[in-house]
Amino acid sequence: MFIQDDQYFKAYALYFAKFIDAYKKQGINIGMVMPQNEFNSAQIFPSCTWTARGLSTFVSYLGPQMQQKGVKVFFGTMERANEKLVDTILTTPASGKYIKGVGFQWAGKGAIAGIHQRYPNLTLYQSEQECGDGKNDWKYCRYTWELMKHYFNSGANAYMYWNISLEQRGISHWGWKQNSLVSVDTVTKKFSYNHEYYLLKHLSRYVKPGAKLLSINGELKNLLAFKNPDKSIVIVVQNDSKTDKIVKLKVANKLISPLLKADSFNTLIIR
Repeated sequence: MFIQDDQYFKAYALYFAKFIDAYKKQGINIGMVMPQNEFNSAQIFPSCTWTARGLSTFVSYLGPQMQQKGVKVFFGTMERANEKLVDTILTTPASGKYIKGVGFQWAGKGAIAGIHQRYPNLTLYQSEQECGDGKNDWKYCRYTWELMKHYFNSGANAYMYWNISLEQRGISHWGWKQNSLVSVDTVTKKFSYNHEYYLLKHLSRYVKPGAKLLSINGELKNLLAFKNPDKSIVIVVQNDSKTDKIVKLKVANKLISPLLKADSFNTLIIR
């Protein structure tokens, strides 16, 4: 665990500041930091465990350093379904005043809805896609869709995918078979897009920065709907049945009845 001592808190906060300055000299501006990835887990990859109270104390040192540089501090990442871990930081005046958002991932999905309910104006990220088993199959693509619906409907402002690309066998640098948007064949020097690449494209290509999630009513729940800044409506809907299906959607005064292919994802744009 991180040693709870004033001199180490100061040194670590200074490290963050020097890190940001060094990147800026290379033309890379960092706008936000999260002080610790998965702070409840001692991992096989570089990690450090903290108590929520200890991390809260560190944020009280980190916050002023980042404030001077115009860099936001997000709390996270949260990989536990324990809302109290977030509340500890947000309700402690010395740390809470610096927190501009929270990142949730993995089991943290069980905490995001409650935090959004209590802190509706706080920016919330899904900060790491659950990375699967390296098969990149259609079954996991469907599971990813369930994750996306859960996070957005629970208050997430953004959804991050892990990994962008891996070698074809799908093994990360830590020896863990994982999914990726792109698979690379290092022998033939060719690459291929996986199912989840296209699922994310259903949203990322059409849902623009500043879009707002829309509430939905009726029996059809297997969809997400957004309103872009240009007033266009984006609806991503899944037909998870084994047969083609016509669905009826009403948006304002418009009624549309698209035919959805069996076991498919579909994006509709209404202008």
